[in-house]
Amino acid sequence: MSFTMSLWSIQNETLEELGKTKLDQENRLESWIANDIGILGLDILIIGRQVATEYRGRIDLLGIDSDGDLIVIELKRDKTPRDIVAQILDYASWIKDLTQVQIDRIATEYLKEPLQSAFVKRFEIALPENINVSHGMVIVASEMDETSERIVHYLSSVHGININVIFFNFFNYNGTELLGRSWLMDPDDVIDRSESKIKSPWSGYWFVNVGEGEHRNWDDFKRYGFISAGQGPKYSKSLKKLKTGDYIFAYMKGLGYVGYGKVIRDAVPIRDYVDSTLKKLYELDLKQPNIKDNMDNPEMSEWIVEIEWIKTFERENAKKFQGIFANQNVACKLRDNSTLEFLKKEFDIH
Repeated sequence: MSFTMSLWSIQNETLEELGKTKLDQENRLESWIANDIGILGLDILIIGRQVATEYRGRIDLLGIDSDGDLIVIELKRDKTPRDIVAQILDYASWIKDLTQVQIDRIATEYLKEPLQSAFVKRFEIALPENINVSHGMVIVASEMDETSERIVHYLSSVHGININVIFFNFFNYNGTELLGRSWLMDPDDVIDRSESKIKSPWSGYWFVNVGEGEHRNWDDFKRYGFISAGQGPKYSKSLKKLKTGDYIFAYMKGLGYVGYGKVIRDAVPIRDYVDSTLKKLYELDLKQPNIKDNMDNPEMSEWIVEIEWIKTFERENAKKFQGIFANQNVACKLRDNSTLEFLKKEFDIH
């Protein structure tokens, strides 16, 4: 069934459905996305707009994610649903062969600075040595017909292609424009299916960054049985992937792996988290009390995942070897076999 979105206002317990309106200019939406990629819910850097291809087409928006993979974002505009699916696949066939030099040229022209420096500013890590290993496609539309939705589903679910549709609908409420957003398929599921086609199978264990700073401390994590991330949805979103019963390996940037444990409770904002003695976490004797910053704003606060630590090490005894797996994300699936075998020995996992 084709996707539809509706909104209602609540007035004195009475629901009033808001009427949909057509955005007066499609390029307004393109500009919003270019200026604030957050409205898509994607952690990417836009590196080009109206990028000319060798096939006489122009990619509406071209982005790059923290792994160095390219993302094509194409607005449906007045194209038929089938045309837009065919077009974005055509664009993907072009970007897959772009070299790092070509990508840097596109990015530098748009960003007015080299890709390397813009990438560091956006993701706070260096640009990967190998970029454009894989790519993704996002169609932006207000609606799609059922046939086209089935095609996108088929490409993703059967062939593991990283393609998805994001729907934006516009509403007018007493002269105020409202924008609604939803995905055809869960973006994380689409990415997982895509990665399963090009990467090693998931080991069943999670990699988790437990980097220290002004809001978190490894000693607190060990003593009180938790991990945290936050001060912005960019960081807490990844942590929320962890679910009760999952097993994690904790990694400290630049040092190595320091902990192995089991998730006991899903992520909750710090203001709602209490320990086994029913004390609020932020009331405990913490080495890093700044963890409570922004605690009244769930979007910006720290989010807490309770952990039953099975084995931990001090910072100076962190476990690593040259080439061990590490990642800039707060949490991701551990797929590297050599790292997993090493960790099983170091943490006595049988």
